[in-house]
Amino acid sequence: MRSQDLTRITQADDVKAAVEDMRGKAKANAQEAKGEAKAQIEEAQGNKVKGAVERAKGKTKAAGEGVKRKAKELKAKTE
Repeated sequence: MRSQDLTRITQADDVKAAVEDMRGKAKANAQEAKGEAKAQIEEAQGNKVKGAVERAKGKTKAAGEGVKRKAKELKAKTE
């Protein structure tokens, strides 16, 4: 392989890693927003405990998406 070919492969891996990073962040933000929306609905109905639970679930799912994002990003960089 020529050095130009290796450079192109490296650049493609960086782009793929950046895409995975953005996709993961978007999913994490969506999960957190979803949890917050559910929490606000529950709190509006007078269920403060259920609201807190929904908020916590949203944050937990967002954290899980963050872990998945980082794993996919690292995988893309090493391919």
